[in-house]
Amino acid sequence: MAQTTPKTVLESLAQDIAAVLKSMGGSAHQNLVVDCVAALKRQRGEAVNTPDLRQKIIETFEQYRDWFIRPFGEGSQRWALAGDFA
Repeated sequence: MAQTTPKTVLESLAQDIAAVLKSMGGSAHQNLVVDCVAALKRQRGEAVNTPDLRQKIIETFEQYRDWFIRPFGEGSQRWALAGDFA
């Protein structure tokens, strides 16, 4: 059975993803977002396991679809801030 990530962790990651996207003009490639969120966490002194973090970031992106969109359609690796969050 797949382990679910606690809501507080997802909320924190959603805020980090939004900050990264905002700093990049509102959109960026998924890999760049993951790398930048990992860098933010390292700067804060948090331990980073990149494969686990990548999966949690993707899970967060999917859970917070009111915050984030795929501007080039489903299946695209480009992420963007949704309307009110941009």
